[in-house]
Amino acid sequence: MKFRLLSISLIVLLSTFLSASARTFDNEQLRYKVLYRWGLINKTAGYATLRMLPGGGETCTAQLTAASEPWADHFYKVRDTLTSVMNRADYTPRFYEKIAHEGTELKHDIVRFSKKGYTSTGDCVRKVWKKGKVFRDETRELEAVGTTVDMMSSFYYMRNLPFEKWTKGHTLTINIFSGKQKEKLSFKYQGIDNVEAKGKTYPCYHITFIFTGDGGKKTSDNMDAWIRADESRVPIRLEGKLPVGKVQCELVSE
Repeated sequence: MKFRLLSISLIVLLSTFLSASARTFDNEQLRYKVLYRWGLINKTAGYATLRMLPGGGETCTAQLTAASEPWADHFYKVRDTLTSVMNRADYTPRFYEKIAHEGTELKHDIVRFSKKGYTSTGDCVRKVWKKGKVFRDETRELEAVGTTVDMMSSFYYMRNLPFEKWTKGHTLTINIFSGKQKEKLSFKYQGIDNVEAKGKTYPCYHITFIFTGDGGKKTSDNMDAWIRADESRVPIRLEGKLPVGKVQCELVSE
């Protein structure tokens, strides 16, 4: 009984410490330009805005909106909105929604998160329309043991990690749910790089996102993020590969 009371006390103290030490991003709004790069081509393909919506209490809500530029619409039109309702204490999600208009497809994913002990469950709804017709209408339940995030909350969770205590190569692996599947998401610390944004140069933590499935098989290409090595932990640049070339998101205002 004494051991159980001690364990409960430690958990309460740890929860209090995490809540007190976690960075908050209330009223934050970040705007990025999306660049397409391939060889000598370096062209602005669109813009994205990441913002924390007004509100208080034990949860917070972040939203990402993205749209391609008119010239890019002729090749591949993008109008995306991602929303995540998160626990303010640790930025783990309660609700995730992705509405993606990409090319001739419309995708709508919803994930409702619940947790019991160390196990996280995601009740998922996934709908896909192609050329105006329903192509897929699915429901599924995902389950994982340990910390679990969605694609939006992963960035806020990452920004609270203690990179200042990590050495190059240190890797933390958690779970990530989408409306489609469960994956492992690894944050690999690559050290500090100097990155230019808005005419200034900032020391940034360089982090690689690695996505894997069962057995450690990669499920998608890596993605890299550079976040300011200060209390703001603002992401300065994000970069990912495409079948041809690569895409970069660069901060233009905050």
